[in-house]
Amino acid sequence: MTAQTLLRRATGLSVSKSVAERAVGQRMEQTGFADSEAYLQALTPAEMTQLIELVVVPESWLFRDPQAFYASVELVQERWARGRATRILSIPCAGGEEPYSMAMALRDGGVPKQAFSIDAYDLSPGCIERAQAGIYGRNAFRAQDVAFRERYFTHVADDAYRIIDSLREQVTFRQGNLLQFDTATYSRHYDVIFCRNLLIYFDKPTTRAAIHNLSALLADDGMLLAGYAEVPSFCQNGFTTLQFRQAFALKKETAPTAAALQVAPLPALRALRSVPPAPRRAAVAATPIASAAPRTRPVSVPPPSPAAQADLLAEARLLADRGQLREAGEKCHAHLAKVPEAAEAYFMLGIINELAGKMDLADDYWRRCIYLQPDHYEALCHLSLLAERHGNHTAAATLKARAARIYERRQASN
Repeated sequence: MTAQTLLRRATGLSVSKSVAERAVGQRMEQTGFADSEAYLQALTPAEMTQLIELVVVPESWLFRDPQAFYASVELVQERWARGRATRILSIPCAGGEEPYSMAMALRDGGVPKQAFSIDAYDLSPGCIERAQAGIYGRNAFRAQDVAFRERYFTHVADDAYRIIDSLREQVTFRQGNLLQFDTATYSRHYDVIFCRNLLIYFDKPTTRAAIHNLSALLADDGMLLAGYAEVPSFCQNGFTTLQFRQAFALKKETAPTAAALQVAPLPALRALRSVPPAPRRAAVAATPIASAAPRTRPVSVPPPSPAAQADLLAEARLLADRGQLREAGEKCHAHLAKVPEAAEAYFMLGIINELAGKMDLADDYWRRCIYLQPDHYEALCHLSLLAERHGNHTAAATLKARAARIYERRQASN
């Protein structure tokens, strides 16, 4: 069995072959193995944990996408006014930035500690250890307003700050995997669930399984906070949106139908697979998107029948799902030969190259996509995530804001 398959079975994450092999190589150096097959055959649960640590992407920061916290405070305040305490879940919690941000927001909102409880889970034991320590460096304080640092942190060394004990005691941290969560014991247990930027690392079947578990854990009148790129996936699997501006909040559908309600007529969103931070290169520019595209648009040609167009892209998606990336790319290029201005084909080529670990090409194809279709929500989301990964937070914020405006327009038109 390959390292890629083993990691997927253990975590649900769709890591690329190159990422899996790189992680195995690092662990072989540290454990003294000279042969990869021998290493994989000798893999113990403890060693699998070490291997997983090399492929997870735990980066977050305090008050990331703050509107989600403000929406949650409103819900907790309203329930406490009716004498009801709120149970909150953060999964995955990375290094604790998200659940601690929620605790700080509730303290700022005047919510007493007995009005809520916060559970936080992450696949990575290393992340849980860091979260329990509650010590953060400069990168964790990326919010525009960091006045909360003076209120809730103590300076411990250089650029390191530790969250105050009274807030650390408000959060219970545990190591755990959403896909293996005991949903029977915790059925409808949580009133608020934060699950942001996890589904982007899953393929479609794993995404559906994850959403199924989240739905089982969420109270029928509860609220779920998703990542901005994940809203379509939730809406295709039994959730509908709530009216909180830029919070990307959802609830379970009260009366599920055979065809789940859609936020907007968007194509299915392919998950962005887990890749390690790329070597430093020229960051994604924060200049207008059109400047990265060709100077002139392709010459239009009479399109083939809509059915023929749909067939080629449908075949490309199916092949990509099966891991046949070269064949999927060929279908997209065949489609472009007939319809040169097909933004969706460029979007698919971006996904295919991202799956192959060719992030520069993926970036180029997604930029071509939004040049041809400036309101392509998923391409903007993927570009924003890519810019975030490369540390270009200005470009990421600009792209995210564009995606949010499109999302809100489509939501308002429904």
